[in-house]
Amino acid sequence: MKIQYDAKVDALYIEFRPLSPGTAENRTLSEDVIANYGPDGKIAGLEILDASVLLGEEIKRLVVEVTPALSGKTN
Repeated sequence: MKIQYDAKVDALYIEFRPLSPGTAENRTLSEDVIANYGPDGKIAGLEILDASVLLGEEIKRLVVEVTPALSGKTN
């Protein structure tokens, strides 16, 4: 998973899994949130436009928590 913030365009992108170029299907969830889905119909990422407006001061403090996968569990 990748989380990227571009201050020039004020956009935050959360990539859950990479997609080949040109394979994403974009669906607008709200005025400022767009979901990207792969050809299999599963979500691949979220784009948040005007991120500093939506998230306020929290955008300056990004905390990422990673929990190890449970052994034997598959998705």
